[in-house]
Amino acid sequence: MPNRLDCLADLNADYDVVFCDVWGVLHNGEQAWPFAVEALSAFRRQGGSVVLITNSPRRRMGVGEQLGHMGVDAEAYDRIVTSGDVTRDLISAGSRNIYFIGPDRDRPLFDGLDVNHTGLDDAGTVVCTGLFDDEHEKPEQYLSVLEDFKKRDLPFICANPDLVVERGERLIPCAGAVAALYEKMGGQTLVSGKPHTPIYKAALAAAGELRGEVAMNRVLAIGDGMPTDVKGAQDFGLDLLYVSDGIHARDYTDRAVVDEERLMAFLDRNGARPVRWMQRLR
Repeated sequence: MPNRLDCLADLNADYDVVFCDVWGVLHNGEQAWPFAVEALSAFRRQGGSVVLITNSPRRRMGVGEQLGHMGVDAEAYDRIVTSGDVTRDLISAGSRNIYFIGPDRDRPLFDGLDVNHTGLDDAGTVVCTGLFDDEHEKPEQYLSVLEDFKKRDLPFICANPDLVVERGERLIPCAGAVAALYEKMGGQTLVSGKPHTPIYKAALAAAGELRGEVAMNRVLAIGDGMPTDVKGAQDFGLDLLYVSDGIHARDYTDRAVVDEERLMAFLDRNGARPVRWMQRLR
C-alpha cells in the first residue's frame, strides 16, 4: 500500500507534469490553502508544468477568475481544463432545444453555442450544471421531473460529474448526484468530465502544447475524489497522489488525525492504487 508523502517536492524529479484537481485540493469552496498553492508554484519553478483539471461546469476563464478571488496565484498553474469546456462538445452535438438545470451563474457555459433555452415541454435535451439551489435542495427533489425526462427518453448532459463537493465544512450536492438518479432510472446520461476520458485527453493536449510530447509515466494526477479523480486517473493510466483531507475524510479521520489503518482499508475497498498519499497538498 502507498506510503505517506511529506512534501510534493520529494516527487519533483519523477514527473514533468501535474494534473491537479481544484475543489478539495486547492480550496474548499470558500478559501484557498496557501501551502497547496505554493507546492504547485514550486513544482513549476523547478521546470514542471501544472494543468488544473476540474469538474467545474464553468469555462476555464470563469474558473481562473474564481481562483483569483480565492487567493490562488496564477503562478501555481499553466492551464485549466474544465468539465464545462469539454461538455460544450456534447451540447453542440445534441438538440438545440435545451432545458437547463442549474444556477444562473453557470449560464455562461452556453455562450457562443447555437442553442435555444426552452421549457420542459419543448426540450430535446437536458443540461445540468448543478441544483438550482444547492444550499437548500437535495437531488431527490428532482425525481418527479427526472421521471418525466425518462418517459420522453431525453438525454441528460451532466456538466459536473461530482456527486458532492466541500463548501467550508459542509458537503454540497452536485450535478453528478442528479445524473446518478437519472441513470438509475435507466435514463441516458452523457458525461465528459472526470472520470471520463475526454477531459483527460484535453488535459494531455494542453500539456503537449506546453512541453511537446509528454510521456504518460511522467504525469502525476492529484485528487481527493474516489469516483472522479481516482477512477479517472487510474483508468487513463496515470500515477496518482491521493489527498486524504477531501470529501472522504470522514471515513478515516478523527479530530483531524488520519487513522492510517482505516485509510488503507478504505483505499483497498475502493480499488484505489495511489503511488503516495498526503493529508493536504503541500
